[in-house]
Amino acid sequence: MKYIIIALLSGLASLAALSACQQQGATTTAAAAPQGPPVATVNGTPISRDFFEFYVMRLAGRPSNDLPAEQRDRALDNLVRMELVTQQADKDGLIKDSRTVNSLELARLGVIEQLAAENYLKDKKPTEQELRAEYETQVAALPHLEYHARHILVATQPFAQKLIDQLEKGANFADVAKHESMDSSKDNGGDLGWFTPDHMVKAFADAVVTLKPGEYTHKPVQTEYGWHIIQLEATRDLAAPSYDSVRERLVQAVMNKKFRSYTDGLLKDAKVEKTEGTAKKS
Repeated sequence: MKYIIIALLSGLASLAALSACQQQGATTTAAAAPQGPPVATVNGTPISRDFFEFYVMRLAGRPSNDLPAEQRDRALDNLVRMELVTQQADKDGLIKDSRTVNSLELARLGVIEQLAAENYLKDKKPTEQELRAEYETQVAALPHLEYHARHILVATQPFAQKLIDQLEKGANFADVAKHESMDSSKDNGGDLGWFTPDHMVKAFADAVVTLKPGEYTHKPVQTEYGWHIIQLEATRDLAAPSYDSVRERLVQAVMNKKFRSYTDGLLKDAKVEKTEGTAKKS
């Protein structure tokens, strides 16, 4: 669900940012230089050539003249539809709705922050030394082992303990998982394959790393999904990715850190008074 929400917010932010640019562009660019005829007029509201080109560049990464006529028409149709929806939303009172106002403000902040980051970082490309240092930092933080485990998931602690008693009397773990587990892995005897602890919820991961190959948990492990009995099959060394294979991600990581350091400096020099979100000291 959170990924759907993020996608929706991203879409809203993009549309809101474009709409804001259109509205601002209509006043600022008109004062600076003539814009020429609009590319379209929707119920009397013009869509400027400048805004259309801005939209196409963000959408396709190149000017409208470099696109086939069909794609240009589709891009213009998208803007016309957005303008129509916006006009109808205004009639329905949605423009002044707090959700709209807050979404637009969030989009404005996001767009400005992105442009500020691009401006600040334009002459601060990472050196090879910085990239190598970031690579070593990230490799050091990586898990060094992968785990192969099985589990049995049930709804209650007493039932989990009952199954553990069966295992201690010699029952086969995979067979018990097939018959009793409510997890989809039951069809494979509870087999979860290979994973690193950071891919599991904390309580599950904490239990796995204490086991030796062949051992299982003798007390049920509770997570948000229910009660688990976990058996460790094996471990193996986890090889770090090569420097070349992650170089582009390292560039982004270093750039992010540089901009974070820049904003830390702004924060240090600013006068900030928080009335919410500050943990109370006991």
